[in-house]
Amino acid sequence: MPAVNYKVGNEKLIKILEGASSHLCQLLEKQGRSDGALRIAVVGGGCSGLQYKMDLVDGPRDRDILIPSNSVNVVIDPKSALFVAGSELDYSDDLQQGGFKVTNPNAQVTCSCGESFAA
Repeated sequence: MPAVNYKVGNEKLIKILEGASSHLCQLLEKQGRSDGALRIAVVGGGCSGLQYKMDLVDGPRDRDILIPSNSVNVVIDPKSALFVAGSELDYSDDLQQGGFKVTNPNAQVTCSCGESFAA
């Protein structure tokens, strides 16, 4: 199997906060991927034009950026990295507003659902 060609980044790109780290570690362990990673991508869609797509994966793909943050590995493609630079990911188990939340300083417009943004 050929080696994967990826870069290593730092938390200036995206930082995983304690609540998200704890929840992600549990999810990765439950899936048997303790060495896995959270893939974050920015795709077109949502009420504001762009939305986040997150998935648990085994590791980086070619051209990805790998960011170790708070005991979790995050992988992101270079195009999505342009939209999330400086962001933080947190998790809340609040009944109405719970789930993963991205705080993105690049988002010029966000929608009321908190799921999409415009940059």
